[in-house]
Amino acid sequence: MSEQVYDLVVLGSGPGGYVAAIRAAQLGMKTAIVEVNALGGVCLNIGCIPTKALLHSADLLEEVKEAKRFGITVENVAFELAGAMKHKDTVVKQSTDGVAFLMKKNKIEVVAGRGRLIGRGQVHVQLNEGGERVLAAKHIIVATGGRPRPFPGIPFDGERVLSSTDMLTLKTVPSSLLAIGAGAIGVEFASMFRSFGSDVTIVEALPRIVPNEDEEVSAELTKAFQRRGIKTLAGAKVEGVDVGGEKVVVTVVDSSGKPQQIAVEKLLVSIGIAPNTENIGLEEVGVKVNNRGFIETDGFLRTSAEGVYAIGDCTANTPWLAHKASAEGILAAEHIAGHHVTPIDYGKIAACTYCNPEIASVGLTEAKARERGYQVKVGKFPFSANGKARVLGQTRFGFIKLVADAQYDEILGVHMIGPRVTEMIAEGGIALSHEATGESMMQTIHAHPTLYEAIGEAAHALVHGAPIHL
Repeated sequence: MSEQVYDLVVLGSGPGGYVAAIRAAQLGMKTAIVEVNALGGVCLNIGCIPTKALLHSADLLEEVKEAKRFGITVENVAFELAGAMKHKDTVVKQSTDGVAFLMKKNKIEVVAGRGRLIGRGQVHVQLNEGGERVLAAKHIIVATGGRPRPFPGIPFDGERVLSSTDMLTLKTVPSSLLAIGAGAIGVEFASMFRSFGSDVTIVEALPRIVPNEDEEVSAELTKAFQRRGIKTLAGAKVEGVDVGGEKVVVTVVDSSGKPQQIAVEKLLVSIGIAPNTENIGLEEVGVKVNNRGFIETDGFLRTSAEGVYAIGDCTANTPWLAHKASAEGILAAEHIAGHHVTPIDYGKIAACTYCNPEIASVGLTEAKARERGYQVKVGKFPFSANGKARVLGQTRFGFIKLVADAQYDEILGVHMIGPRVTEMIAEGGIALSHEATGESMMQTIHAHPTLYEAIGEAAHALVHGAPIHL
């Protein structure tokens, strides 16, 4: 029997689920959240937060190696993976403890166990401590996230064939590493472990690395990686993986059709995610999923089952981004509460990749804008001509690129590669959400000396055909 009726029960406590629960509680809803693992989901425990902690260690190591350029002599520079992992674990604990505090502060009941939909408004929970409960809910939000997808026929073994999760528990830096997949996860780990001392190769089936980014950004990252000694094979197909010997041997056919075998100590498979939607009762209550298992939703995050919403990485046709999941959680909670909400424009969500150099983008690439029929104009400005980048010694690679509609001057896309661009992309997000023009961005006075004044220079290039300082 159900012991009480909740206004909302959320399955999953990642950045979608816990944010949805908080917003619901703020709106006066009696809320419970069901989580079988640690609070915070993939992002806080085995995704965004721990990887960025390790990437910070990698960036610090690179800075120390370059310190002599800035008049600082550092003797006997050494890297200890155990120390970086300890820092990562500290950051993760601080983050998950923060979520636990927010649950208590907002009087959200945390039910530790595995949840399953068993009927309309009914969630069965197999409790971690033993026993079971049935939670009755007026509304349910499914926020169960996803998990790394293995390479077909080659399961993760946690020893040599690794997922992104496995990479976060390595005890030693591998002498050699090959990453299959050059999206955000692949290039972040490639960048990180190259800094740590690994011999790194990236294989990408599509014609270029970071294939979702603007083509010029992909080309710039390729040059930067090559300079750092990271081997990139784009347009290449993995024909086989042999794990029977002392090393993992990957057979790759490159873009010219030439086969080669690459032997490495560790293999990272970073080819996307699979949704955590199996065995949680979706079929029983009539929630429609696509042929890959992702949940179909409408603009208000409603599923095909009355009273059931879905958000985050388990949903179909949306980017796998933590901040997107949080935005969806807020929208779903407010819709449940009867507030007027506007469906999310998924084309205006910023994406960040924290490799070295960093990448950030929002909106249409130049190619996509042309495909959609726009008459396109472009403004660019390199960090080589930016004063703050010179101060930081970060002028070798990187630029700002603005893509706009030539007829109306509306900004369609903002693309960045270079130092600290993952912070600077916020201006691009505001530009798109407020329908800014090249003229309005140019007229915005950017502080000097800053990295972000490169955006103003790119706007000058967009409007007048040339920046000021180039």
